[in-house]
Amino acid sequence: MAEIESLLREKRVFKPSPEFVRQANWNKKTVREYRKLGEKPERFWARMAREHVSWFTPWKETLRFKWPNAKWFVGGKLNASFNCLDRHLEGPNAWRRNKAAIVFEGEPGDVRVLTYGQLHREVCRFANVLKNLGVRKGDRVAIYMPMIPELAIAMLACARIGAPHSIVFGGFSAEALRDRIHDAGAVAVVTADGGHRRGSTVKLKAAVDEALRAEAGSVRNVVVVRRTGDAVDMVPGRDHWWEDLMREASPVCPPAKLDAEHPLFILYTSGTTGKPKGILHTTGGYLTHVTTTAHAIFDLKDTDTYWCTADIGWITGHSYVIYGILANGATTLMYEGAPTHPGPDRFWDIIERHRVTVFYTAPTAIRTFIRLGEEHVRKHDLSSLRLLGTVGEPINPEAWMWYHRVVGGRRCPIVDTWWQTETGGIMISPIPAAVDTKPGSCTVPFPGIHAAVVDDEGEEVKPPDGGFLVITHPWPGMLRGIWGDPARYRETYWKRFRHKGYYFAGDGAHRDKQGYFWVMGRVDDVMNVSGHRIGTMEVESALVSHPAVAEAAVVGRPDEITGTAIVAFVTPALGFEAEAELVEELRRHVAHEIGPIARPAEIRFTDALPKTRSGKIMRRLLRDIAAGREVVGDTTTLEDLGVLARLREQEEE
Repeated sequence: MAEIESLLREKRVFKPSPEFVRQANWNKKTVREYRKLGEKPERFWARMAREHVSWFTPWKETLRFKWPNAKWFVGGKLNASFNCLDRHLEGPNAWRRNKAAIVFEGEPGDVRVLTYGQLHREVCRFANVLKNLGVRKGDRVAIYMPMIPELAIAMLACARIGAPHSIVFGGFSAEALRDRIHDAGAVAVVTADGGHRRGSTVKLKAAVDEALRAEAGSVRNVVVVRRTGDAVDMVPGRDHWWEDLMREASPVCPPAKLDAEHPLFILYTSGTTGKPKGILHTTGGYLTHVTTTAHAIFDLKDTDTYWCTADIGWITGHSYVIYGILANGATTLMYEGAPTHPGPDRFWDIIERHRVTVFYTAPTAIRTFIRLGEEHVRKHDLSSLRLLGTVGEPINPEAWMWYHRVVGGRRCPIVDTWWQTETGGIMISPIPAAVDTKPGSCTVPFPGIHAAVVDDEGEEVKPPDGGFLVITHPWPGMLRGIWGDPARYRETYWKRFRHKGYYFAGDGAHRDKQGYFWVMGRVDDVMNVSGHRIGTMEVESALVSHPAVAEAAVVGRPDEITGTAIVAFVTPALGFEAEAELVEELRRHVAHEIGPIARPAEIRFTDALPKTRSGKIMRRLLRDIAAGREVVGDTTTLEDLGVLARLREQEEE
């Protein structure tokens, strides 16, 4: 890993306000106690499972680990749907029956609110719909929907009857959907006629028809929600309208008592080449992990309106839009559309109108808002916010500072969270009342999580040297395998440090002298420039620290002399022109911030970067463009295909 330490020169430290500390769920004393307990992770997670999860049958053994396979809470029985719904309707929490569980806003502006009581009835009805269609415990159900309440209802209904769901992001192509349906062996598909996005409709039912046209495979039924009102083809005997089935369904459906290791869902990673990996998560460990971390890291209160902007088609939506949030009895906000439609202030308008208190979004979204200008934020009253969070990739220190200053009004702690689809829940993050924050650092592991930065031999490196980020002990939210492919599971996640028994996250990181982790991104994004290993994030951070840069993405391209040449794609900030003088100024700036070896060989200006609808920059496309290669792989998840077209035009020029 790189010896470059530019990010580690970050000296700014932020402490939570005394007011925030006084009301926090976990304070410094609590965290000290839990860290001590977490030295033996089984003891810590057993306590969390008892405190945060409702069980029908207690477990007999907290952890059974036979490398690389783990079982948590062996013998215990529970139900995720019960934990998210029923337990809020009885006993001391019965008052939550009339509390908002989901606040939904569609892109056209329609708003719906479902209380816990209403959500429970709808989930029970759809659970009975599934059973009436022949779906049984263990059957897989594919869900391909927009961000509407019926998506949450469908996934919780699956959990209620023990039918693992496989949610496919609504931006994926028909081909990608087909691959996932067939790999999971889904017996049913739940979809919608379409969804709203940037003023247009996304034709979801048509994509399902295309996916099933060549070979329906195991799919026997397709359930369709009316969302856009667009005309769709309905196949007799196979396709059913949601409302017709729900009208006849009973609102009573007892939750299945499921083993702690019963599969809860399969979520396919968004890889665009090769066979997608179906990440398998089970019920007891996953639910314990996400419910505990949501309670502690987001400091959830009954008075909160919490908004995570992720699509439920990604793991963030599974864990911190639905399961972890509803299990805590909080109110979760769902928004269907694009962050800048119909205007650049849509997010801030939503926060103001719904009085959002906890806001969790991606660094790429933050950098987009920086480029659009802070005046769009400042014209809205964001005084309801009390806590901010980031997820999806490392955040540049200057983007962190803008988020803190402009969105948080300098009063809101920021929880910068590191985790993955495979980890199930948050692994490294500040606990807001107990851990001081540093811009750009996800700080320290959650209690009960054992992480390290190691060298090629698996030996822990001394701060501030860089290395590979590994998890050294099993954790309850960990993936239980790749669906149908145990050999690939071992090869992908466990082979590199098999002699140590470590899980390899695929990310590189530094750890500073205070023990804080600084994640540098995927090791695939480390460039070897004249023998020096340089992380793309380090160069990106240097670029966005310049006032002329709103956003930057850095990739490497092959070079005969240096091995790899650094190519930067830069979106200028408002008021700055993409001129040759600025290119040279930015190259000097990077050299000053990091060192001459990190000076970009090429800087290309662009009005926008290619991003998925979840806000992640598709760097593989930029690598192809930088190298002059034809862009390959699935591009259907791009938020704006026009960005790719404009970059190609620049290349041709």
